Amino acid sequence: MLPGMEVAQVLQQMAVVAGVAVLTAALLAKVRLPTTAGLLLAGAVVGPFGAGLLTNMDTLEVLAEIGVVLLLFTIGLEFSMDRIRRIARLVALGGGLLVGLTILVTTGLVMALGQSAARGVFFGFVFAMSSTAIILQVLADRGELDSPHGRFIIGTQVFGDLCIVPMGLIVPILAGVGSASPGLDILGALGKAGLVVAGTLSAARWLLPMLFARVDATRSREVFLMAVVGICAGIAWLTLLAGLSLALGAFLAGLVLADTEYRHRALGDTMSLRNMMASLFFISLGSMFDASVLLDDPLWVLGVFAFLVVGKGAIATLSALAMKFPARVGLISGAGLAQFGEFGFVLLGLGLPLGLVTRHEMSVIVTGGVLSMFLTPLIVAAAPKMTAGERLLRPLERLLGARGIDEDEAHAHTDALSNHVVVAGYGVAGRVLVNALREAGIPHLVMELNADTVRRAQKAGEPVFYADVSSAEALAHARLSEARALVMTINDADALRRGIATARGCAPDVPILVRTRYFGERQALIALGATEVVTEEVEAGIEMLVRVLARVGIPRADVAQHVVDARRRTAPGQRDGLSGRVAPTPFPELAELRVETFLVRQGTFALGRSVRDLELCRATGALMLGVRRGGGRVSSLDADSLLGDGDTVYLVGPEAALGRAVRLLSGGVAN
Repeated sequence: MLPGMEVAQVLQQMAVVAGVAVLTAALLAKVRLPTTAGLLLAGAVVGPFGAGLLTNMDTLEVLAEIGVVLLLFTIGLEFSMDRIRRIARLVALGGGLLVGLTILVTTGLVMALGQSAARGVFFGFVFAMSSTAIILQVLADRGELDSPHGRFIIGTQVFGDLCIVPMGLIVPILAGVGSASPGLDILGALGKAGLVVAGTLSAARWLLPMLFARVDATRSREVFLMAVVGICAGIAWLTLLAGLSLALGAFLAGLVLADTEYRHRALGDTMSLRNMMASLFFISLGSMFDASVLLDDPLWVLGVFAFLVVGKGAIATLSALAMKFPARVGLISGAGLAQFGEFGFVLLGLGLPLGLVTRHEMSVIVTGGVLSMFLTPLIVAAAPKMTAGERLLRPLERLLGARGIDEDEAHAHTDALSNHVVVAGYGVAGRVLVNALREAGIPHLVMELNADTVRRAQKAGEPVFYADVSSAEALAHARLSEARALVMTINDADALRRGIATARGCAPDVPILVRTRYFGERQALIALGATEVVTEEVEAGIEMLVRVLARVGIPRADVAQHVVDARRRTAPGQRDGLSGRVAPTPFPELAELRVETFLVRQGTFALGRSVRDLELCRATGALMLGVRRGGGRVSSLDADSLLGDGDTVYLVGPEAALGRAVRLLSGGVAN
């Protein structure tokens, strides 16, 4: 155990860190700036180069490393191996482009300054790394992990983390102190790392379900949490032994567990611990910022900062465009990847004793790098509003982009369209809607920004085109002004808002139906021009309401009334009851009528009784329309037909009458 004085010192520093972090984050929240930026700023304030309130940095760094492990583990839990396989092309090609181009450009700049090619390649390695922890935290906070730019960023970050093994082996070779057979060493290390990763994933996929089944049987939350943390730490440790990073190992551990039924419980149990420990990581990063270096050598520090934010951001944008993403996605991806990375610090530490970097150069790079990390959340938040940058990139997008909705072969489909439905987004919600439209024979067209999704859908014969719903040109090619409706199911909140505004300007009278995550966003989207807004929070709550009330035996008609009341409180006038019919009806005098079903089963009052015996209409005011028996068609009932076990009775009438009818058929009493 630590001596009492050391424990007191650690607690004192923890109290200082927590107090300053809370105060800074609260102040930044007042001006709507991200919490991550506040934590980085707090680290700079209390760190050894600031107020000097943190004196024992070793303890903070250990806790911060644990925070990174837990952060990447929970990010992995929000993904799955299936989702990683879907972005495998982005990992290999997108990551390779970004890392390769960054190394190439950096080497050229360093050589232009009169330095050796070896030092140029070394600095290329250092600058090629981006901060996995920071950008994934920003994407998670914004709900954009599964957006087009989110998929590209995650793919490139996975590739970058995998590059640590060969880079670490090449650094001594660049300094002229490598082994006699560097190629074999690198191949051997990569092979060992690949075997460890593949073996770990395969073994975990088979063993984890059995292990957690036994852990779950204990009914102990503490044991379950210890098992989750143990799996995370164990897989991270194994990947570290293979020469990979702890963070990558933790991410892989989360991916494996994400494919089990225990995913959500693990995420819920570890989230609070993750948030606390990850906060310490961001504070420790901020504490590395040395303002004195910026004052002593401002040109070089700002030069490093500009290269990371502008130069590396431009390289990332070009890489995204080369992967056939549109200008807007490329711009946001570039903003997300335009910062220094945690592994850059590791590589600088390897190069310092080998003479590849001087201590002063290291201080300049670290200061400029931390400055870029601090501004990343702000740059990502501002990137969707950089419309001028999008316009400048349009010609390059057309040169490198996927075949879009404005191509000649797309015109053959779109020119013949009218009175159709335009769907933006071809994820799960989009596919469900498109299937229904196809089965109903309603003409439709889909706009999607994932080029791989577009190619797969087009091969399947679906009218899915590569297009950005926030582009007026794309909406014109989709003939939005002649459409029945525009439905937007995209995950990108900024693109959703821009799409609504653009569509309303192109087609003022076309209904716009959109999906969003939070109820609090509904009024703002309606103010932009949305006709109807489906909020996931409300729909999930109503679905839970229906299922819970049905499970505890509340009659369906009463459940329907609760749904009506809930919708009236949250989204009045949009949808009524369980049936999903939109009000008002073309026949106002029939507006209060509803159709209800009742299943006759053992123990119900209606079993074995006839229509005449029940006197349903006289007692309740509801009318019995017919009955379905044995999965057959609905047929009418004569007055003396007896209701049997398994019959489904169809009723019509006002809501209150249906409630009385269900109670009568269930228990024999209407009131």
